[in-house]
Amino acid sequence: MSISHSLISYEGEKRILVSFPPNRHLNGRMNMVPGARWSHTLKGWHIPDTTDNRKKCKLAATDITTTETSVSTQQTVLPVQNSSNNQEEMQKFLQCLTLKAYSKSTIKTYRNEFAQLLHLLKDKPVQDLAPHHLQKYFLYCLKQGMKENTLHSRMNALKFYYEQVLHRHTMFFDIPRPKKPLQLPKVLNEDELAGMFRALPNLKHKALLFTVYSAGLRVSELVNLKLRHIDSGRMQILIENAKGKKDRYVPLSPVLLDILRSYIKQYKTKPKMYLFESEQTGEPYPTRTVQKIFQMAKHKAGISKHAGIHVLRHSFATHLLEKGIDIKYIKDLLGHFNIKTTERYLHVRKDKLINIVSPLDDLWQKGKIAW
Repeated sequence: MSISHSLISYEGEKRILVSFPPNRHLNGRMNMVPGARWSHTLKGWHIPDTTDNRKKCKLAATDITTTETSVSTQQTVLPVQNSSNNQEEMQKFLQCLTLKAYSKSTIKTYRNEFAQLLHLLKDKPVQDLAPHHLQKYFLYCLKQGMKENTLHSRMNALKFYYEQVLHRHTMFFDIPRPKKPLQLPKVLNEDELAGMFRALPNLKHKALLFTVYSAGLRVSELVNLKLRHIDSGRMQILIENAKGKKDRYVPLSPVLLDILRSYIKQYKTKPKMYLFESEQTGEPYPTRTVQKIFQMAKHKAGISKHAGIHVLRHSFATHLLEKGIDIKYIKDLLGHFNIKTTERYLHVRKDKLINIVSPLDDLWQKGKIAW
């Protein structure tokens, strides 16, 4: 089988691009490499350019070509066909989002949701749409199989354009929103957590997951943690500029502090700014890499639950509730704006469910039914 390798520049980091014909076995091997990502554009896998990864992929230094390819990490935006007007409206839209200091991730999401509509409109000016046009468009999206949460995101993006850019505050008065499904948080039990943590031989990877679970962090908060955020004197961690541009403090576990000191001590190249940073570039770990590490640990531990790394945050909150911690404190630890968001964890508390006796058990114990 023909396998080609080349160096690419990705987010300022040199990575190895590995390309080969469709092969399920090789895809499985590549998926297990920490930091591996599939590129639809390049039709291949790219992984961090490290000695360890070269060994895992059976690559020697002579196997790597020196031709560098620059890869754009920006999310693909559908082209706005034949309409300078709509291109201009897209620029106004992005400028307004930037001036209002929306986060990069929100701007990226809104930009792509808006672009989907502009791509469909082609030459028709987007500002000429009336509420009934938008209602038909949203109905079209649902018929195309769009999920309710995704449609809410698209509606929010278009609502921003018409209300904040064009100042038409009555555009969405009569447009109904689909009801969101009530999904309870997935939670790992203590045995599953222990098995997953034991499954990781790499101390840095262990420290990553320990930090997420110990402090109930979002993955974006983890990768942006800096050394100065760890206050061992006050035994607290500063979560700076988190979701909603909100700072908060969370307790620093003494166990976690020892783990972090041990993790840093083992590396010759110490982290300089970020708690978890690339040894090659000094940049924070990409969130995708952290998610890959979690999935690898889950797979090695034999956990079949369909869940991403956010399940550690859910488990943190649920386990605190089960230990009797007031939900108001948990709300602050998680950085929620609304306590209703935190109240979801009340529905998955194991201790409350255990105390509920099924009426079937009553009938059985009274001898009124038999098997």
